[in-house]
Parts: sequence; C-alpha cells; structure tokens
Amino acid sequence: MTDKIVVLSSCASAKEANRIAKELVEKRLAACVNVLSGARSVYRWKNKVEKSQELLLMIKTSRALFDSVRTQIEKLHSYEVPEIIALPVVDGAELYLDWLDRELNKEPAGQTD
Repeated sequence: MTDKIVVLSSCASAKEANRIAKELVEKRLAACVNVLSGARSVYRWKNKVEKSQELLLMIKTSRALFDSVRTQIEKLHSYEVPEIIALPVVDGAELYLDWLDRELNKEPAGQTD
C-alpha cells in the first residue's frame, strides 16, 4: 500500500473542471489531474432522479494532502454537494510514484510560515 490516492470529483462544465485542475496542480496539492469528458451521471437529488453530462476529475495526490484538496474543491466547485471521494493507490510503477513524490509539496505553493 502506498500513501498515494486518486480523488474523483465530477464537474458540470469544462471551465469549472479546468479551473479546479489548474488550481490543484499550481498549489502542488495534486501532481496531475486528468479531466475526462463524456461522463453521463444518473443520480437522485432532492427526491428526483436526475441525468446530466459531466466531466470527471481524476486527481493524483497523497493521503496527507486530502484535506487540503477537499477544501480547495469545495471552495471552487459550483455544486451544493460536490463529489469528493478518495481511492487508495495500492501499488504503482516506481518511477511514477517517485514523480508523484517530487511534485506533491508538503506545503503547497503560496503558503508561508
């Protein structure tokens, strides 16, 4: 088991998805964010079954940064209750995991003591 996680979050628009992805990477809260278009969601919201076209964010980060990632998504997201779920990365290619370590800053850029 690694300390890395993949956080999933769906967005209503490409503009919103790209803004969240850019912020997370710029703040070094994520090493990489994949923005996947074409997601079709079916869900229950306020006692009604809804269908919508969404974009899915696949956010590569670490367990230690999850709270900051969650806070940033909640700050930027348009949904009243945004999807924010973390999945563990059990194992991975050593070179990729090393790259994640280098890109994930323990203190995100812009924060000072």
